[in-house]
Amino acid sequence: MRADALPEPADPAPPPGLVTVGRFDQPTGYGVNRPSGADSWLFTWTTGGRGTLCQGASRVTADAGDLVVLGPGTPHRYAVARGARHWAFWWAHCQPRTSWAALLDPYDMGDRLYAVAAGHGRDRIETAFRRMLADARWGGIGAPPDPVPPADGEVSVAHGTVARALALCCLEEIVLLATAARAQPSRSGVDGRIRRAQALIEADPAAPHTVRSLAEGVSLSPSRFAHLFTEQLGHSPMRALREARLRHAARLLAATELPVERVAAASGFRSPFHFHRVFRRHYGTPPGAYRSAQRGAAG
Repeated sequence: MRADALPEPADPAPPPGLVTVGRFDQPTGYGVNRPSGADSWLFTWTTGGRGTLCQGASRVTADAGDLVVLGPGTPHRYAVARGARHWAFWWAHCQPRTSWAALLDPYDMGDRLYAVAAGHGRDRIETAFRRMLADARWGGIGAPPDPVPPADGEVSVAHGTVARALALCCLEEIVLLATAARAQPSRSGVDGRIRRAQALIEADPAAPHTVRSLAEGVSLSPSRFAHLFTEQLGHSPMRALREARLRHAARLLAATELPVERVAAASGFRSPFHFHRVFRRHYGTPPGAYRSAQRGAAG
């Protein structure tokens, strides 16, 4: 029986105040129909097979790696997709944190149905769901349980304050990982490979990046990468790296008590003398004076 053939709700949604998480692997014929929708949000992460999820007039088929979110208050139904032998998926009912709205909005398919195809981080998302299942059972006494491979049909309900908070932290990690590709700032007309190289630099400016290593990271030859980067951004990859390291150093100077030499090393500069010279040229003041000025402004 398909979900849209079920005349009555097959599975009442959990109360909105709870955080509930589970994993199902359902055969053909499985389906849930909620003509009134749910009071809580439903997050599903497909790990195998295929599922079909409908909300209002919107519909999506979920394959492995797809995160589909259904907002509350709208009729919905979901089932094993037609022609699929099964549908394996994690699911969670809860009230989401308000900050998640900005992450999910770009994936709105209409009627508060959000569909995200995560290209990377699937293993980590799977681990986060396992940890969510374990954390939801923790009463706050003794060591938290270790996440283990779940059994089919296993469900946890986070009753305690700590358990709910930890479970929501896991779910927030899942949403962040799934939406990371869209969350990265983009520039119109810039090649996606160049944007990825920028992300590699910004994520870890102190790493020993070279034109060759950055080019390999985006599957380009060094010469083609350097030409394309300079052509599209107006400066070389090594200049972009130097400026990213200087920004990182400026943040460390403002936010920590690390000696200037440690700041230089932590920002990827091998020579403190070279760091002093390029920092002063870029910011118009030596690192120590920059730190004092930032502290004075904060005070």
